[in-house]
Amino acid sequence: MSSTIYTKLDELTLAKIGDIKPVWSRELPTAPSSVTVIKDCANRYFLSFVVEIESSIVEPLNQSVGIDLGLKTFAVLSTGEKFGSPNYSKHDKKIRKLQRKLARQKEGSRRRYRTRLKIAKLHNQISDTRKDFLHKLSTKVVSENQAITLEDLNVSGMVKNKKLARAISRAGWREFRMLCEAKSDKFGRTFSTLSRWEPTSQVCSRCGYKWGKLELHIRTITCLNCATTHDRDENAAKNIDQVGMGNRHDSKWTQRGRKTTEGSRPQ
Repeated sequence: MSSTIYTKLDELTLAKIGDIKPVWSRELPTAPSSVTVIKDCANRYFLSFVVEIESSIVEPLNQSVGIDLGLKTFAVLSTGEKFGSPNYSKHDKKIRKLQRKLARQKEGSRRRYRTRLKIAKLHNQISDTRKDFLHKLSTKVVSENQAITLEDLNVSGMVKNKKLARAISRAGWREFRMLCEAKSDKFGRTFSTLSRWEPTSQVCSRCGYKWGKLELHIRTITCLNCATTHDRDENAAKNIDQVGMGNRHDSKWTQRGRKTTEGSRPQ
């Protein structure tokens, strides 16, 4: 719900409700024009304010960056930076234990209701941790780079793998892409995605030699052509950046063995 608000130090006055003392996550930059009170499934209440702020122009540090997304290491940048995913295993074990307990309890009982709230709170803690991580990482990537290129992953197809479905769903790749795209528009950056069929992990980022498919357990590759040793994820991120910036052609056209003429150019 939305209502008229009056702020005074640590207190907040809501029309038809009265004075409340919220836990402030940050100071408001300007006086709010409205507020919305939100209640989630874990009986938590949040206040969402509408304020006016001036947009600031942030100069990028790098011209471009390619990002390779994964599970153990969430994101590897073409600049060599790596960002690991938050660890949800502790909360995940508690959720599984409580879900087994919930299944044995009688429907409509007070004990079942309390168990459901505990499960909802744990799910919210995981969601809050993931959102905080994705927001901080996407803000860092967009503010420091003028052009951002991501690989277009087939997440709906990847979750069909029963062994990795839970980890893939919890990673938040799609949410990270949406945040990067939205923040790129805000900061005036260029955001693009790369075709999922581009063999970024099968090509040397230095000389362009293609060595073919690799097993997932192989994390380091030495190029047979230029003898350069690559980290698998970092090499893929560099290839994503090169193709995204147009410094390397699409592999389907470079493998034809002939020069592209005016009549054979793809439409």
